Amino acid sequence: MEKIASFTVDHNKLKRGIYVSRKDKVGAETLTSFDIRTKLPNQEPAMDIPAMHTMEHLGATFLRNHKTWAERTIYFGPMGCRTGFYLIFQGDLNSTDIVDVTKEMFDFMASYEGEVPGTNKIECGNYMSHDLPMARWEAERYRREILENISEENLNYPE
Repeated sequence: MEKIASFTVDHNKLKRGIYVSRKDKVGAETLTSFDIRTKLPNQEPAMDIPAMHTMEHLGATFLRNHKTWAERTIYFGPMGCRTGFYLIFQGDLNSTDIVDVTKEMFDFMASYEGEVPGTNKIECGNYMSHDLPMARWEAERYRREILENISEENLNYPE
């Protein structure tokens, strides 16, 4: 059985950042999957599920309403390991191409006030599992510590 490419990344060397996880051809189109790594794998606690769930709702809402990226957004959702998110855009893209929109998204999450979109019993399969204050804290930490001064080591998988 062939190994999945993302399982070949040395998570002991992986930093928090924005990485191209894979590129897939769908007909003539290219879809680029990004690893939005918000936690150091195996070195710090994973994100709390309710906070991560809220970040998923806020991130998806932000991207699907973005003036430039809405039409190119395919997916935004949590990693099973709870150390980040997957983001899929239409197009043959690099990490540097999405730094600005990622900053905007995490700014949106960090400053969000009010009712979180899609969090009632009709709209969400686990509507009681949300935590806006912790989601805001996680988003602000990532924005401040990584996105404000992002560097090459946060944009390319380790060798």
